[in-house]
Amino acid sequence: MANILIAGATGYLGGYIAQELKRQRHHTRVLVRSVLRFEASGIEADEIVYAEITDKTTLQGCCNGVDAVISSVGITRQRDGLTYMDVDYRANLNLLEEAVRAGVKKFVYVSVLNGERLRHLKICEAKERFVDALKGSGVDYCVIRPNGFFSDMTEFYTMATRGRVYLFGDGRYRSNPIHGADLAKVCVEALGRGDGEMDVGGPETLTQKEIAQVAFDAAGKPTRITYVPDWGRRFVLATARLCLSKARFGPLEFFMHVMAMDMVAPEYGEHTVANFFQGLKKTG
Repeated sequence: MANILIAGATGYLGGYIAQELKRQRHHTRVLVRSVLRFEASGIEADEIVYAEITDKTTLQGCCNGVDAVISSVGITRQRDGLTYMDVDYRANLNLLEEAVRAGVKKFVYVSVLNGERLRHLKICEAKERFVDALKGSGVDYCVIRPNGFFSDMTEFYTMATRGRVYLFGDGRYRSNPIHGADLAKVCVEALGRGDGEMDVGGPETLTQKEIAQVAFDAAGKPTRITYVPDWGRRFVLATARLCLSKARFGPLEFFMHVMAMDMVAPEYGEHTVANFFQGLKKTG
């Protein structure tokens, strides 16, 4: 049993990581912005520590006695006026500096697949800047590079329930998104591995057209797909860059780019997209 600190435990992935750590009987310390929100989740932890990770003064002592840190901290939907550089880079850097000060032996960080190739995107620029800092910190590290989460596939199901799915190009781009529970196992396994970086995806690789078909099957709707020419994607990006705030444009920028490229990583896990969509159907 090791003493592990998990940062981002109230997020989609962080919650699964906290559960996996407890399942494997590690002593778990969770770092959260809202103690009440974490307690309401029903997830067990040995210690709950309040901190604003963007404020390094609140992190003092949080890593004392900790063997390893796992961070899934990052912005998914920008709020509070914070930027990717504020959270994905500087907040994680604050935590890394505290980990170094406390003598933590291992730091596991969850980045994004193809982040190095996509540094021109704001979210990837911030994540990769932190990866650079982590590599130069002297701490034993592992950078996990997952494909998209199953939660990112929800829009496919939502469109299918409305009767039509819109895809850019001809729907041939492939991906293998991964469920949070499967990715959590990878993150915990990384604590005992010497790999500096790991690409990881879910157990099945599908084209966007195939994912749409799975969504229609789950929704019980006839297949109706509209293919939007790639110039339409580029037009939306150009228009949005002029019209949207940086906070709103960032997520759209990332989504529009990964929808126009293959996002395939080594397959792992057991959860399927079909089962995920069926779960959405049951919960309404």
